[in-house]
Amino acid sequence: MSKFPYIRQDFAASLVVFLVALPLCVGVAVASGVPAELGLVTGIVGGLVTGLMRGSSLQVSGPAAGLTVLVFEAVREFGLPLLGVIVLATGVLQITMGVLRLGRYFRAISISVVEGMLAGIGLVLIAGQLYPALATKAPDSGPGKIAGLPGAFLDALGDGEALASLALGAGTVAVLVLWKHAPAKVRTVPGPLAAVGLATLAAFLLSLPVATVEVRGLLGSVQPPPLSAFGELASVGLIGTVVAFTLIASAESLFSAAAVDRLHDGPRTEYDRELVAQGAGNALCGVLGALPMTAVIVRSAANVQAGARTKASRVLHGVWLLLFAALLPGVLGWIPIPALAGVLVHSGAKLIPVRALAVLWREHRGEALILVVTAVSIVAVSMFEGVLIGLALSIVKTAWEASHLKLEIVDKGSGPIDAHLSGNATFLRLPKILDSLEALPQDRPIRVDLSGLHHLDHACRTALESWAQRHSDAGTEPVRVTAG
Repeated sequence: MSKFPYIRQDFAASLVVFLVALPLCVGVAVASGVPAELGLVTGIVGGLVTGLMRGSSLQVSGPAAGLTVLVFEAVREFGLPLLGVIVLATGVLQITMGVLRLGRYFRAISISVVEGMLAGIGLVLIAGQLYPALATKAPDSGPGKIAGLPGAFLDALGDGEALASLALGAGTVAVLVLWKHAPAKVRTVPGPLAAVGLATLAAFLLSLPVATVEVRGLLGSVQPPPLSAFGELASVGLIGTVVAFTLIASAESLFSAAAVDRLHDGPRTEYDRELVAQGAGNALCGVLGALPMTAVIVRSAANVQAGARTKASRVLHGVWLLLFAALLPGVLGWIPIPALAGVLVHSGAKLIPVRALAVLWREHRGEALILVVTAVSIVAVSMFEGVLIGLALSIVKTAWEASHLKLEIVDKGSGPIDAHLSGNATFLRLPKILDSLEALPQDRPIRVDLSGLHHLDHACRTALESWAQRHSDAGTEPVRVTAG
């Protein structure tokens, strides 16, 4: 027992995490357009492989709502056999970045870009999952999903099956929202499991005409990618998708790790090791043809709050998922699709940082704008382009702030005019500098004080020298420049 001093706490926590993970693994798989069992495979690998590795001791990995939209697009565009190739390549790329110690640099990504990314995913996820809740097929594009919703709701009004499906989905969301107000003893059952369990019971007792999960069996669902599929890695489209998977899965995992570190007093996350662990898990998921994994904040927070002390809890949760998938796969066939849609609509809503956006708007409007533009771009264009637009905006904003410059003119009416420059003189502020200097009288001597500058780039230096030469050529006393 001394070898595992916290086995009781970890055992109890592992059961809680398993019960939270089970409906989410299945729901994410179904929403991604792949067999439900592949979500369980990714959860099992997240527990047994990534869970055993060093990195973040209490963080739990598995299929994530944040990657659902990207996986669905990839499966639609390239087909299920190529998903394994994409996930395997993502894993190899993550391992490489971890070995090269690039994990810490993900923390440098603007939090507004990451929150905008998650908000965009949340919006597309909600819009997309309302269609299975209405027992109809979702349009392919993000704008199409949102634009088609009013029509889908109107069509459902005259359709008994669609109304039954919608009622079950709405009931699932209601249980999830209200679960935190239930008595403490009742709340020992995790909200997602309770919501899906009650929806399944209601569908059975009331004989509701709703779609349920299609069961293929674990071995029937695992389809390693054929060797011929690896030749597709030469295509630009596939490489772009791999980069998108890697960027988003890594950022989500490492930001989740930072959040989990704030929830406990145990060992801190080793970011590069965590990236290697995520990569190893994704590489194996790719070989098995399963979904990609990330660290998932919902499962990780449940793990910490349930009293987990070591990584044994997340490994054991993988064992319980494996036993369920091996011994009770038929249970999946009872789960109604609209109930899983309800779980994912609720998950998508939690990805939209409404409170954080309100605070940002009051205190840092530029960051709020980056968040909104990133989210809207993901909905309007695609995940990869949306994130790139957010990153580009973030870089432009940083460059603009870094080039903050103050020009102070002191003119006493006679004698020389003093111009004091302070801050960072970069090419971004060059028009402002030149406009102010060229507006100074040509017939007066000028003294330029550069001692307050932290940085003077080559473009600004050259422009200042040219202006000084022109001013002096007009027959005035030469401009005096002091650099401090």
